[in-house]
Amino acid sequence: MDIATPLGEWFNREGRDLPWRRPGFGAWGILVSEVMLQQTPVARVIPRLAEWLARWPTPADLASAPPGDAVRAWDRLGYPRRALRLHAAATAITEEHGGVVPRDLDALLALPGIGEYTARAVAAFAFGDRHPVVDTNVRRVLARAIAGQGEPGPPSTRRDLAAMESVLPENLDAARLTNAAVMELGAVICTARSPRCDACPISDVCRWRAAGYPPYKGTRATVQPRFEGSDRHVRGLIMAELRASEIPVTATEIARVWADDAQRDRALQSLIADGLAEPTQDGFTLPA
Repeated sequence: MDIATPLGEWFNREGRDLPWRRPGFGAWGILVSEVMLQQTPVARVIPRLAEWLARWPTPADLASAPPGDAVRAWDRLGYPRRALRLHAAATAITEEHGGVVPRDLDALLALPGIGEYTARAVAAFAFGDRHPVVDTNVRRVLARAIAGQGEPGPPSTRRDLAAMESVLPENLDAARLTNAAVMELGAVICTARSPRCDACPISDVCRWRAAGYPPYKGTRATVQPRFEGSDRHVRGLIMAELRASEIPVTATEIARVWADDAQRDRALQSLIADGLAEPTQDGFTLPA
């Protein structure tokens, strides 16, 4: 099944104008954008990405700053461990690669905090190399169009990469375009809850549509628990206090953010274990 050709034509006409897709947007910017975009909406990432790259335009610039500065600049993007991972990756790029983001996939995978998705995205989108790039949106499109099922089921790196590999053209430019187009289709057309099949450029070959949209009966991916009242919520409240202060936040001040002592202490200890908070004589701070 050739979905690459119609998807590429559609993407060239309809693809969103996003900063990281523009000519001249370098490998470091693409690496930062890909980390920020994990589990965070595009609209929230764009202004934070611009601020980040204005402050730290190269890996060496970020590596020279304290990790706490990266966490503070991350602000409310969520999952602040990503800021520490970016700082660690910038340090490794500076020390091991002369401050230049490596092109080789294995070298990208060897960077601290850089996983399969991010490494392949940088190799494909920054350098134009032919690698399958798979995120949640891609998995959904492939499940519907190729496998004929409404949901992709639990992720499997081996299976998911093989599925995307099977639709990638051999031509490097076309492969890069197809990676971007499949991802874009899942983000704006083939969405999880309200797919717009009438606007889909591959609806005529979609096996799920041809089968009459059968309900998915396979194993489902684990659903993340609700945020409000969760340990993640309490961690976020504590992080907001730490980011807002240039001096240690006292235990008394942290106690005010959440009434449940056991949950608050559990959240605080998890932040310390993750390297996002450090105890001092006077209280707690972001990592130095």
